[in-house]
Amino acid sequence: MAISPEEIADALRQQIEGFQAQAEQANVGHVLEVSDGVARLSGLSQAMAGELLAFPHDVTGMALNLEEDTIGAVILGDYLRIEEGDEARTTGRVAEVPVGPELLGRVVNAIGEPVDGKGPINAAQSDVIEKVAPGVAQRQNVDTPVQTGLKAIDSMTPIGRGQRELIIGDRQIGKTAIALDTIINQRGGDLVCIYCAIGQKESAVAQVVATLQEAGAMEHTIVVLASASEPAALQYMAPFAACTIGEYFRDNGQHAVVIYDDLTKHAWAYRQVSLVLRRPPGREAYPGDVFYLHSRLLERAARMSDDHGGGSLTALPIIETQEGDVTTYIPTNVISITDGQIYLEADLFNAGIRPAINPGISVSRVGGDAQIRAMKSVSGGLRLDLSQYRDVAAFAQFASDLDQATRNQLERGQRVTELLKQGQYAPMEVTNQVCVIFAGTVGLLDDIPLPDVARFEQEMLDYLRDSHPDLVDGIRSSADLDDDAEAALRAAIEDFKTNVFAASTVAAN
Repeated sequence: MAISPEEIADALRQQIEGFQAQAEQANVGHVLEVSDGVARLSGLSQAMAGELLAFPHDVTGMALNLEEDTIGAVILGDYLRIEEGDEARTTGRVAEVPVGPELLGRVVNAIGEPVDGKGPINAAQSDVIEKVAPGVAQRQNVDTPVQTGLKAIDSMTPIGRGQRELIIGDRQIGKTAIALDTIINQRGGDLVCIYCAIGQKESAVAQVVATLQEAGAMEHTIVVLASASEPAALQYMAPFAACTIGEYFRDNGQHAVVIYDDLTKHAWAYRQVSLVLRRPPGREAYPGDVFYLHSRLLERAARMSDDHGGGSLTALPIIETQEGDVTTYIPTNVISITDGQIYLEADLFNAGIRPAINPGISVSRVGGDAQIRAMKSVSGGLRLDLSQYRDVAAFAQFASDLDQATRNQLERGQRVTELLKQGQYAPMEVTNQVCVIFAGTVGLLDDIPLPDVARFEQEMLDYLRDSHPDLVDGIRSSADLDDDAEAALRAAIEDFKTNVFAASTVAAN
């Protein structure tokens, strides 16, 4: 069947008349050069600081340097697929991460994508990773403890909800173990834990996740991973993403603790990104704003006032030192930002004192406000006594004849030091800590042989649980140790020591 020219003309006329052109406005630029995960772009005159940029092959970048003629952007993905001359577009969105309870029990990367092989997360909300910290008027006093389950910390350097407490020490002496004990101790509680691993081996993080799963702690934990094999840009973003995830719970009236493991590697990653972006280097080649990098992150930890939901976000940053030197650039920066530090000493660790906390340098600027009344009453002079014991012990190495008071101080200090030792991944409930520390500080262990202190502790707790449950439950429910409870506790421990422990010692020998 032949088609007439008139029919073709009519069809074309209808198409032309019905055509509606949709104008699309886009801010487009081009890649001038790309290297080491950083791209330099021309154009993109309307780009915002921190805005996400779209590159070919579904690769995303983030604008960091806004210069007069060019833009410096970090590539959040495989930068090897980006070439000179490629097109880049603004997206109108700043870097954000999924938030919400859907992330509990999951392992995600710095942009919130799951990396645990358990399928998509399907979070209902997302939020930007860079925020302004809450103002002073929005906060309230830190007076509720974060129980770590570690006797040495909960008694001497307590951590409060909304506090920023630094964990600092050399490599491989138990910094991460303290953080994991804190997470494990929150089982059955109301504290959500976010563990942010920065620049670590993926095998080490897998071991951490396995430990938390075995302890039943992954149900209330979110792991944010930016491993050593990932670009420096993602390692730079990871702690901010973890903080945003924690802020979701804080802003909804809940309580969360975020652990940054560790900020030394975070500073290294930021230095690497900054140098490739050609930012002027300063001390130790770090950029001039490396202090602001960590202060704007850690200041977001806060306990909100009741008018703003009453939630809290606690920060536990970790810093790795070299040869125990806390006076270098990054450690001194972070010490000046935080509300105290837990200092781990290699000599104590090698001597078998674990956790290897130095009571002289470690401090919590919140102090007794972050302790229950019972713990405050039994641990008042513990840190000072231990510091004095260490000084006397160092002096006693050179003295041949010591007076009785000095010998008594040495005996007491040795037993209290032994009492504060604790196994890894074995946090202790705070009421049990109160009973143990009470026995040590009032002198009930002074005549116990040093090798038997650990056995005395365990058998005493078993005895109190089985024979005096009302006493222990009363301390737990009231969170206080009044005169009557103190007298009853002393009598119970003396009864155990005289009748039960003495008999078990004879049987053991």
